[in-house]
Amino acid sequence: MPFIKTDSSISEINSYKENKGTKYPLFIARVQAGFPSPGDDYIEKNLDLNELLIKNPSATFFVKVEGDSMVNAGINSGDTLVVDRAVEAKDKSVVIAHINGELTVKRIRLSEGRVFLNPENEEFRPIEVTEETDFDIWGVVTYVIHKV
Repeated sequence: MPFIKTDSSISEINSYKENKGTKYPLFIARVQAGFPSPGDDYIEKNLDLNELLIKNPSATFFVKVEGDSMVNAGINSGDTLVVDRAVEAKDKSVVIAHINGELTVKRIRLSEGRVFLNPENEEFRPIEVTEETDFDIWGVVTYVIHKV
């Protein structure tokens, strides 16, 4: 099989280690993109990031992205992806795929019995998965974590 350069490879894989107990304040008010409201300083409840981001702890892992083939999906080089192996991949899911010996992040497209791994950057071409392709889906991306 030829090596397929996809330019959004996975540079690091980390498993999820449950650490309950850390909760952060969640405010009732929504954040204004314009002029802020001075009366919106009430805390609604505490937010546990584990509860928010991790639905299936034993099937969840994290990956670091390297490359820019998914920038139009809001996935940038250096981002951390939350990946759930228990979620079934369907048409248009963003997945971590193992293809011909390489891990990559792409949007899966199912069309007329054919499978494609599509980049979200017009500078890159879709990859068609054929019978000859060594291909497996490692999980579905559920969240993207990046610094602003």
